[in-house]
Amino acid sequence: MIRNRLAISAFVFLAATAPAFAHLDPGEHGSFAAGFSHPLFGADHILAMVAVGLWAALLGGRALWQVPVAFVGTMMLGFAAALFGAPLPFVEPVILASVVVIGLAAAAALKVPTPAAMAMVGFFAFFHGHAHGGELGEAGAASFMIGFALATAFLHLAGVVIGLGLGRVFGGQLGQMVTRGAGGLTALAGLWLALGA
Repeated sequence: MIRNRLAISAFVFLAATAPAFAHLDPGEHGSFAAGFSHPLFGADHILAMVAVGLWAALLGGRALWQVPVAFVGTMMLGFAAALFGAPLPFVEPVILASVVVIGLAAAAALKVPTPAAMAMVGFFAFFHGHAHGGELGEAGAASFMIGFALATAFLHLAGVVIGLGLGRVFGGQLGQMVTRGAGGLTALAGLWLALGA
């Protein structure tokens, strides 16, 4: 009982914190550090990446690693497309939609085949990558890309660990419901961002 209360308290405190959402200017600091910091200081990126991990945890099996890998790989393709000047409309609206849609997939514990989940997150990942590439400017593309890919993978891992951890702490159906609740909170936060709050 005490363990459950501690877990709930820790989750509430983490959810209530608000980091300063600013990062190194990639145009001036096209470095590994700029790339690594970039996804960690944007609420939309953090929420989407953690939601991918939560959904992967709920899907289980090979999806635990294949869904996050699909996101990171396709994100790097989007980054390359931006570097080569390929236009992509509606980048920011689709990024915000990704938070809501993937959060809802986790909230609903949407059971789809792993390739379908990979395709879904891959679609959104392309836009996330394009946004990173569009902000880079002329400096250090390779080191910047490695940095943001690694940070993204860590955020996915955090989502998986949270999803599996909540499932273990609360156990069975309750654990799944709490994990789904975390996905629902992610979707609500995405709506809050989309409405400009």
